[in-house]
Amino acid sequence: MGNKIKITFLNIIPLVLMIGLIPFILNDYILTFLYILIIFISFSIKKESKEIKLFFLGFFIMIISEIIFTSTKVEVFERNTLFGLMPLWLPFLWGYGFIVIKRFIKIYNF
Repeated sequence: MGNKIKITFLNIIPLVLMIGLIPFILNDYILTFLYILIIFISFSIKKESKEIKLFFLGFFIMIISEIIFTSTKVEVFERNTLFGLMPLWLPFLWGYGFIVIKRFIKIYNF
């Protein structure tokens, strides 16, 4: 069990870092660049089969979902550099979130 917790912690570090940067990096373009860099470094350290496909699946599914949510006013973003609706960095965060969820499912055999 201890090893699973260690692996969980290591897998969540990039996601926590990405979320933690949001209030400090107010320029969405710089934040997006940093997200791409974090994701690239993370994948260079560990990338499993088909994770790039899963990343892009999450990336595009969440763009569509966020467009629906923002168009119905369920969500409203103050930072709206992507299509005037949402932050440019948000799909990258969601895409990597899909990777972390997949890894958790594998670690804990859900």
